[in-house]
Amino acid sequence: MVELKVRRFGNSLGVVLPKEVINRLRTDDGERLFLIEAAEGGYRLTPYDPAFEKKMKKAEEIMGRYRNTLRALAK
Repeated sequence: MVELKVRRFGNSLGVVLPKEVINRLRTDDGERLFLIEAAEGGYRLTPYDPAFEKKMKKAEEIMGRYRNTLRALAK
C-alpha cells in the first residue's frame, strides 16, 4: 500500500506518485493514466485505456469473422 497526499496545484487538486509507483505502472512524464471505478466501490489506476481494449476486442471479432476475406485482400 502506498499513501498519497492530496495537494493543491493552481486551482486544481492532485496527487504526486512516488517513483516506485511510476515504475510499476510503466509510465512516464506526459503519458495518460486511467482511474477506473472498481466493482467493490474502490478505484483502480492503470495505464491501459479500457475504451481502447473494448475496441480491440471488437476488431478481433470482426477479423475472425472475415478472416478469409482479409487474407485474400492482403495478397
